[in-house]
Amino acid sequence: MPLVMIVTRDVADRYRGFLGSLMLEVAPAVYISPRMNPGVRGRTWTVLSGWYKSEPQGSVVMVWRDVNATGGVGIATLGTPPRELADVDGLWLVRKSL
Repeated sequence: MPLVMIVTRDVADRYRGFLGSLMLEVAPAVYISPRMNPGVRGRTWTVLSGWYKSEPQGSVVMVWRDVNATGGVGIATLGTPPRELADVDGLWLVRKSL
C-alpha cells in the first residue's frame, strides 16, 4: 500500500475536517497517508470531486505511487490545469494537460 499525499489550497473547511479524519496533516493543508490502499484512495477522491463540483473553489492535488505511470507517480487535480509527468530523454518533466 503506497504513500498518498493530498495538498489543498483555498478550499472549504469541510475538506480539512474530512482529510484530517483519514490522513495525517503534516503541514497546513498537506495531508499524507503512508498506507492508503487504492480502494480508499478512490473513494476519497470521489468525495473530494463531488464536493468540488458543487462548490468549485481553490484547488486539490493528490499524488501517489503508481508503477504503471511515468516516473511511478500518479497525479490527480481539481481546480488547476491537469498535470502529468512526461519522460523526455530520461528527464521527468511536468506537463500541463489541456
